Amino acid sequence: MANVPAARELPGVKAFYSGKVRDLYEYPDGSLLFVASDRMSAYDWVLPTTIPDKGRILTAMTLWWFDQLAELVPNHLLSTAVPDAVSGRAMVTQRLDMFSVECVARGYLTGSGLTDYNATGQVCGNPLPAGLVDGSRLPEAIFTPATKADLGDHDENVDFEAVVKTVGADDAEALRALTLRIYARAEEIARERGIIVADTKFEFGRRSVSDEIVLADEVLTPDSSRFWPADLWEPGHPQPPFDKQFVRDWLTSPASGWDRHSGEAPPPLPDDVVEQTHAKYVEAYERLTGRSWS
Repeated sequence: MANVPAARELPGVKAFYSGKVRDLYEYPDGSLLFVASDRMSAYDWVLPTTIPDKGRILTAMTLWWFDQLAELVPNHLLSTAVPDAVSGRAMVTQRLDMFSVECVARGYLTGSGLTDYNATGQVCGNPLPAGLVDGSRLPEAIFTPATKADLGDHDENVDFEAVVKTVGADDAEALRALTLRIYARAEEIARERGIIVADTKFEFGRRSVSDEIVLADEVLTPDSSRFWPADLWEPGHPQPPFDKQFVRDWLTSPASGWDRHSGEAPPPLPDDVVEQTHAKYVEAYERLTGRSWS
């Protein structure tokens, strides 16, 4: 199902991977150019409509979070000196040996976690109290990892033992501890700025020289996290989102006319959905960073 366009050609770098949203290039010295496009993905499809400024917002937000989290964990950033054609939406990063696990932290119950909880009373092997509802704050944040699916397939939630089998016990423990430590700090920072980070996904790799575990990819963006306005939080129903859940909700509404289980590609987004999505991403950036988007 992954209808991903090929990466554009850029001088001085070699394109070697296109994802749903990001394109990766390699410099002659082995470092990577990590480019965030304006593409929007949902339900394992790349949508036919782009969101203006999206790649720049994701990159700016990731760089801001790298600064906030620098004392907790090193990251893969080397430089923001990038080709003019991708200025503002790209980073030069260190090449890492990536862990084949999506490291997800959840502080609130919603989405696939809510589905699992309603069926089993657990999320990824983490037992939870009875009586929780959509939007409930959990007694403590939990580690709910997922497998990294092939492009076009859906990531699958797994328990901690599956992570142990994939990366080994020591690294599994380290990834869980890092994920929860970073989430706790990020949740605190965001809450001070009026945003709830309900859940978020991290990716980690290892430096081949030092064996150090490093935070990579995008970090705490509206594409990799669920952001809710703290002043409107009310458990018992879906929360108003500052993230791409807004697009998912439109796609599954009668207004779109699309059946996500049909195997057919999603329709283009209408102008008002594009404008509102852009506005939500900008508001999330401005609330978190305290900076004006221009």
